[in-house]
Amino acid sequence: MSRDKILIIDDEAAICSALKGILEDEGYQALAVETGEEGLQHLDQQNFDLVLLDIWLPGMSGLDALRKIKNLEDHPQVVMISGHGTVETAVQAVKLGAFDFLEKPLTLEKVILTVKNALKQFRLEEENLQLRERFKLKYHLVGTSPAILRLRQDMEKAAPTAGRILITGENGTGKELIARLIHQHSRRRDKRFVEINCAAVPPDLLEVDLFGTAKGGSPQAVRERKGKLQLADGGTIFFDEVGDMSLTSQAKLVRIIEDQAFLPPGAAEPLSVDVRFMAATTKSLKELIGQNKFREDLYFKLNVIPLTIPPLRERPQDIPALIDHFLAAFAAEYGRKPKTMSPAALQAFLNYSWPGNVSELMNVVERFVIMVEDQEIKESHLSLLVETREMEQSPELSHWPPLNQAKELFEKRYLHQALIRNQWDVTRTAARLGLDPQTLKERMTALKIALIN
Repeated sequence: MSRDKILIIDDEAAICSALKGILEDEGYQALAVETGEEGLQHLDQQNFDLVLLDIWLPGMSGLDALRKIKNLEDHPQVVMISGHGTVETAVQAVKLGAFDFLEKPLTLEKVILTVKNALKQFRLEEENLQLRERFKLKYHLVGTSPAILRLRQDMEKAAPTAGRILITGENGTGKELIARLIHQHSRRRDKRFVEINCAAVPPDLLEVDLFGTAKGGSPQAVRERKGKLQLADGGTIFFDEVGDMSLTSQAKLVRIIEDQAFLPPGAAEPLSVDVRFMAATTKSLKELIGQNKFREDLYFKLNVIPLTIPPLRERPQDIPALIDHFLAAFAAEYGRKPKTMSPAALQAFLNYSWPGNVSELMNVVERFVIMVEDQEIKESHLSLLVETREMEQSPELSHWPPLNQAKELFEKRYLHQALIRNQWDVTRTAARLGLDPQTLKERMTALKIALIN
């Protein structure tokens, strides 16, 4: 776990030395420089939690440096240092965004108290950022099935450690959620959780996203941009769909994990980082290794703590609890009264195979909260679900698909609605439709209408 990092910018060597000594004695990491220009260079290369900034500096003034620091994408807390007769200027600095100011001559007690208060405020701001991220999560790890209980136990064991984690599971099972929950219960929870989707970022841009860009390094790079490794310093970095990462990027990731350092674009020396690595995949990395598409050494480095999330069809007993959770969450989000679900509607949800897993279930419940005006979701409302899902998976009729495709679309909707009306009882549905049960089952298989046995 990294210590708080403090940058001192003051042109008086004696003050720099004294402050550095005081802060290191208190357990902080401290770096001292003499000019605002040099300080900004360090801020472009690494993360600091706090800057102690003198108002009067050679070259760029402290106020100008403060303005530039506050314009940084990921700016630290700033405490100004003012000399005799510059209190008014220090007050101006506070209005520009400085947390507080220290007046010379400095005293040990005042320095330590101000630094602690500034860092406390910085952590509160970071926590607010984390809270905003958490609000994006629509669910917690809901369920009491044996598989979920085992997963929750494994997460509790893994969270306090620095062990690297590889999460596997189908699309929609909640791999990013698991990673975020582990981070939120780790010793790094006061720092950032940074996510990179290896499938969504083109290979040529993945390394730019990871390492950042140096000013002037390309025609588009008009200013230095921190990469996600730097933003995650002290926290967690999560590689989603790591199986889609190029072999070149995989090789660099192996070295980063080994060294906990990387060479920023345009830099002469490697930059050390303290990050916890997590990754997730829907693919079999062992199969990719056999196809020479994934590095075996990277697999072993990431797979220190393996976690597997079961698909929803393997834990149907968790569906009622998930539905209740989503109904309450979306009712609160949209300012509606909480809805309930009738037994017949619930049975239809239990019978469906949920190929999109928890993400699909969450989206469906949100749709009902928005679209159904009644307080109870009934069997009669489920045609909304069926029609919407089928239209999502098939071309719109306005595009005039081939006749055979249109017939198949109609038959699938027809059979699906008939099954819902008969509570997914195949024998009863077949009798109502004038079919024998075996024929109905064959048509369901051909049309990919799934049941849970």
